[in-house]
Amino acid sequence: MLKFPLYKIFIIIFVCLASIYFSLPTLIGADKKIPFLPENKINLGLDLQGGSYLLLEVNFKQYVREQTDGLRDELRSAFRSKTVENQRIQYSGGLSVSDNKVTFTLLNPDIADGVISIINSLSNDLTINNNNGIITVGYSESYLKNMQRTLLEQSIEIVRRRVDETGTREPDIQRQGDNRILLQVPGLQDPEHLKNMLGKTAKLTFHLLDNTMPYPDNGMGALPPGTVRLKSDKGADSFAIRSQVMLSGDLLADASAGFSQNGQPTVNIKFNNLGAKKFGDITRDNVGKPFAIVLDNKVLTAPVIRSVILGGSAEISGNFTTKEASDLALLLRAGALPAPLDIIEERTVGPSLGADSVEAGKNAVILGTALVMIFMVAVYKLFGVFANIALITNIFIIIAVMSILGATLTMPGIAGIVLTIGMAVDANVLIFERIREEMRLGKGVFSAVDNGFKHAFGTIFDAHITTLLATLFLYAFGAGAIKGFAVTLAIGIVASLFSAILVSKMLIIFWLKKFKPKNLSVYL
Repeated sequence: MLKFPLYKIFIIIFVCLASIYFSLPTLIGADKKIPFLPENKINLGLDLQGGSYLLLEVNFKQYVREQTDGLRDELRSAFRSKTVENQRIQYSGGLSVSDNKVTFTLLNPDIADGVISIINSLSNDLTINNNNGIITVGYSESYLKNMQRTLLEQSIEIVRRRVDETGTREPDIQRQGDNRILLQVPGLQDPEHLKNMLGKTAKLTFHLLDNTMPYPDNGMGALPPGTVRLKSDKGADSFAIRSQVMLSGDLLADASAGFSQNGQPTVNIKFNNLGAKKFGDITRDNVGKPFAIVLDNKVLTAPVIRSVILGGSAEISGNFTTKEASDLALLLRAGALPAPLDIIEERTVGPSLGADSVEAGKNAVILGTALVMIFMVAVYKLFGVFANIALITNIFIIIAVMSILGATLTMPGIAGIVLTIGMAVDANVLIFERIREEMRLGKGVFSAVDNGFKHAFGTIFDAHITTLLATLFLYAFGAGAIKGFAVTLAIGIVASLFSAILVSKMLIIFWLKKFKPKNLSVYL
């Protein structure tokens, strides 16, 4: 009747010992690595150890403006190089940009269809309106929606890289709506450095200077078409540079801080294969010309190309401090943000408040567990002791799994653990009450216990599966604290099935076979 295979015994013993082993680093709580113990342990969330909370907004409007400016440059270049019916494409008033659209008026409206064909050849994502030779070009609504979604995904990934590069542990980065990013960094009490790192777009580009203008030009004279004036990153100098991007930072393979021969901090960059080839071609074709290195629309440096540079390596110098060089190298390694990020909300949770939350959480778990264990012993006597042993096993399994996963524990997560404790003994309550019912029907001890576990299993399984489905939806559609609650509750549900069905059953069977009681009324 009551049989417990040897392989199940080994599995239960292995799981229990492994749970204790992987739980120890978290339970001991030492910051240093302990010999013979794993390094993984549960990380405390923002509300438990303090830290910084930032709500970032992707400046999509500015990004679209920049894209529209780029579209205008593409149109100008195409109109200069192509003809329609052997006629040059001429327009009055230039190419004006307004409301994220490029507008121009053709001098000869009869060639409008040919001009529209040229525009369509540039991209399939444009909407074009022709009103008697007044042509308006802009991006389609579907393209803008896809662009915004892609922009947010890219920004989240780059924010993650930048935060990881700073050595911050377990940041929580989540999407909020269509254009916002929620960033929580536990343990970070001074967010200013992180804000500075995230506030920089880190868009690195390389440009030739306009050789018709002084070097530096310092705001002297009107600029010819295709030239922009940018200020130096440090100092009052300004430079007239060609707006065409000769090389961009997305072709970088690596960046690191270093020192020049005279001991000044520099940033050493290395391009990938495509970037190295382009860089070599640019330096070969422009020996003797100044070459501007621009970061976020400010000129870092504008050295003169002295010789051909092959191999794809270069050195950026710009009167950096050691920290500035290190930060710039970090930004370049992480990649440029596709659009600026605006900080629209900021909160800091102090370590003392976090410590109070930890203490309150510990007290809640200890008190809840103690009350449950007292209740089980008071109502179910010896069988309640078996249930309590299974409950302790359940808690060890939860801590071990969360430690292995490197999960972040928050206050809602602690609430999930407390709820799991109640659910774990609930399964034993169903089993024990079923055994009592079988005894009242006149069944023998072994038969009553066997039927109790068999008939209660279906109810327990259904209850746990429905709760598990609820946690899956909480995790899928929830955010932040709700996800933490769902994770701990889901782990606890699976662990309680193991502890209530297997651990308590094994203990009861061992006890029955050893003592062979004739009646359970004294023990249950």
